Amino acid sequence: MPSDYLTICNFPLNAEELFYMYPQATFPLTVDQLEAKSNSRLKPMVLLGDEDRVIGYANIYDLDEGLRCWLGNVIVSPEFRGKGAAEYLIRSMMSAARDELHVKALHLVCHNTNTRALMFYTKFNFKPYEITMRTNNQGQTIAGILMKADLS
Repeated sequence: MPSDYLTICNFPLNAEELFYMYPQATFPLTVDQLEAKSNSRLKPMVLLGDEDRVIGYANIYDLDEGLRCWLGNVIVSPEFRGKGAAEYLIRSMMSAARDELHVKALHLVCHNTNTRALMFYTKFNFKPYEITMRTNNQGQTIAGILMKADLS
């Protein structure tokens, strides 16, 4: 998977997209930043398209065994957005959380400024349950919307 990092680093097209994927990172995303984050995560998943081309990435963090874990660093290649790749990636991550980590719920944080993602996650029965104050990469206060999906 480390060999895929360079490709994944090119998926966020601007600082805003990178913030949605990895709020602590600095644009442009580097292999060192992605590798450091990935090393602290569980179940890093690379989605492959035709000819084993990397088209998506996500991982899991903060496992609370038997109860819950968190979905993180979700990103899809710009060429494959709106074409089903993200749906497949999220379904695969939900299956991994349920079947391999044996948790009952998958949680995530989505920012209020990322309307497209908020609407997208509702297709997988993610429901908002809390709002936290966050600061974006421009120093503005935004809402971090905590969402969860029941996996049982």
